[in-house]
Amino acid sequence: MIAGTPVFDLDDVASLEAADVGGVLRSAASGGAQVRATAAAVSENALTRLSDMRPRSLILVSGSGRAARAAALLVAALGDSTSMPLVTATAIPPWVGPLDVVLVAGDDAGDPRLAEAVERAVRRGAEVIVAAPDEGPLRAAAAGRATLLPPRIPVLDHNRLLRYLAVGMAVLGAVDPNRMGPLLPDLNALADLLDTEALRDGPQHEAFHNPAKNLATRMHQRSRIVLSGDSPAATQVALHGSEVLLAAAGQITAAANLAETVAAHTRMVEAAGVSAPGFDPLFHDEQLDGPATVQQVRVFVVSAEPDQVTVRRRLAVFGSDAGLVDADLVNIDNVDAEQAAAAVQGGVAPTGADGPGVRGGELEQLSVLILRLEMAAAYLRLLGSRPASGPGRYDGGHY
Repeated sequence: MIAGTPVFDLDDVASLEAADVGGVLRSAASGGAQVRATAAAVSENALTRLSDMRPRSLILVSGSGRAARAAALLVAALGDSTSMPLVTATAIPPWVGPLDVVLVAGDDAGDPRLAEAVERAVRRGAEVIVAAPDEGPLRAAAAGRATLLPPRIPVLDHNRLLRYLAVGMAVLGAVDPNRMGPLLPDLNALADLLDTEALRDGPQHEAFHNPAKNLATRMHQRSRIVLSGDSPAATQVALHGSEVLLAAAGQITAAANLAETVAAHTRMVEAAGVSAPGFDPLFHDEQLDGPATVQQVRVFVVSAEPDQVTVRRRLAVFGSDAGLVDADLVNIDNVDAEQAAAAVQGGVAPTGADGPGVRGGELEQLSVLILRLEMAAAYLRLLGSRPASGPGRYDGGHY
């Protein structure tokens, strides 16, 4: 590669490594390491105080960063299965007391709302876990009265969702082992699953065999992108994907659940054809006529649904408009499914999966798709970028 030229080919490993001075690929690939670090903290008896508590409720107080999205994802995936209410909040509710467990999570140790939440929860006698940097006002507020789970793996801000998700699963498993144990993955097995996905998504693998590169290429082909989810939990992953694409690659996207996206199909077709009222896609050949004069829309549907036939049937509405709006399914394939099944505790797939030892549970599949979306966003960041001589703001190193 000639120095200073942009990266146009995702299969040009040398160009990718030269452009990735900020370590965005390594950061995106660190999901497994973050989950494994949480598993290590649990093995070191960090959550011993939660054993046999049987709390009245679990309150998830979220600050800045990915913590709020992780809380929403946990509620969407597991809220109907827990033996206690899962409550998301930005402050301590007035009814919290000694019968409750409070998980305070955020990226900013100086956030006064988080420090106040810890102080109030401790004062009211609740059991408090703090998943935030162990410094500043939060350290002073906890002061030996709360369980601390500080981050152990440095990553970019937008790549921290899997850490908070792992912390939430660890706390749920500690306070409600009988009911939640069979529904939650073993964290070490989940970390192995995520590491396998990161290896498949690595820069050394060509786009044809690389799910993240393939996804980034499909996104790069459209100026308008909609991310959608076919379930409440998948919709939270789609929202996270939209936020990561904006933060990592500057890609402006929309995100909504699948029902809303299908309902907006007609409007998307109309909007796609506004820039060229006389354009007829039926007789357009991009090789002969050049790029289409309309802004085509591509919908990416995040799905952990085991019955893919049903999902694809719902997507049949897209593609009926000669390519103005089309849809791609973002899900795990058969290779992913075999590995995801191994991450389920006891080797048995939980309710909602494809049966024992086939696909794994919803959380396993969505965790893989979170990492894949983050890797795709990193590739989009590098696609067309120029190698820089100075250091990036993240010093995690190359992939």
